[in-house]
Amino acid sequence: MEGKGQDRILDIVVELLETEGYDAVQLREVARRARTSLATIYKRYGTRDELILAALDCWMEENRYAGLTKAYFRARTAPGGKKLVRRGFDAVVPAVMEVLADADPEFVRDMDAIVSNVAYGLLGRFAVGEIEITEIVPSLDRTVQYLTNAYEGMRGR
Repeated sequence: MEGKGQDRILDIVVELLETEGYDAVQLREVARRARTSLATIYKRYGTRDELILAALDCWMEENRYAGLTKAYFRARTAPGGKKLVRRGFDAVVPAVMEVLADADPEFVRDMDAIVSNVAYGLLGRFAVGEIEITEIVPSLDRTVQYLTNAYEGMRGR
């Protein structure tokens, strides 16, 4: 899985995340598989979380499809295009559902509709050159943060 000369340590972390999950990323195991010392890992990444973030950031950089965004946007509006959106959600839904495990099912349904529409709108704005692609994820992050804060405030009443 070693990609484009990227760091073997980060490749190992991504591989563990894909095959065994988040909890399987243990620094000793990463060092063993990468055939490096634990000290080397700690020198480069102060914590397990920093290592995981670096690996995910590297993976996202290698696998971003900015050049395909306009085609994606057009294909998304074609018959059957919703499956493209669903595919993206399938990648993050398990983590989101874990966070929302105790949430009201109606709130979860509303979040799905709201976030997918915000994402769709942001992609459209990118497709016509109104925003940079780097603005999409932070905008989605703020949207989710605002919605969950409002939901938590309502639950506290």
